[in-house]
Amino acid sequence: MVCLLISIIVLHLVSLAMLFTATLEKSWWIWTYSETSDLWRDCFYNNSTQVWVCATITENDWLQSVQALMVLSVVFSSVSLLVFLGQLVILPRGSLFYFTGLCQAFAGFTDFSACLIFSYHKKEILGVSKDVSQGHFGSCFIMAWLCVPLLHISGVLYVHLRKKQ
Repeated sequence: MVCLLISIIVLHLVSLAMLFTATLEKSWWIWTYSETSDLWRDCFYNNSTQVWVCATITENDWLQSVQALMVLSVVFSSVSLLVFLGQLVILPRGSLFYFTGLCQAFAGFTDFSACLIFSYHKKEILGVSKDVSQGHFGSCFIMAWLCVPLLHISGVLYVHLRKKQ
C-alpha cells in the first residue's frame, strides 16, 4: 500500500512539474534554431551578444484562451495535490479520494483544451505576419500533450484509491 501511495504521489509531482515547465518555458513553437515562440513571448538568439532576446508576444483571444487554460491546469493540479495531502489526514477509513480525482481530471481536460486550441489556431496565435509552415511544434508543446494522459491516469487512480489505516 505504501508503494502504491508513493508511486501515485510521484506520478502527480512529475505531471505537475511537466505542466509547470510546459506553461513557462519558451519552446511551444520553433521557427529556426535561433527563434522560438511560447505562450508569453517571442525570443531569438542574438549571435553577437550570445544572449536570448525576448519580446512580449502580441495577444489575441486564442492566445489568451491557451494561457488561461494552461494556468488553470497548473492550478487544478496543485489544488489536487494539496487536497490529497489533506484528505490523507482527515478522511475516514475506507473513503475514496473523489474530489482529488475530479480536480486532477479537470487539470487534464484544461490541458487538453489548451493544446487543442494551440494546434488548430496556431496561425492566429503566432501572428499572420509569419509563415507557420516554416516552423514546427516545440518541446514544451509536446510536453503539454504528454501531460494529458498522465493527468487523466492519476485522476482515475485517485478515484479508485481507498484510504486504509
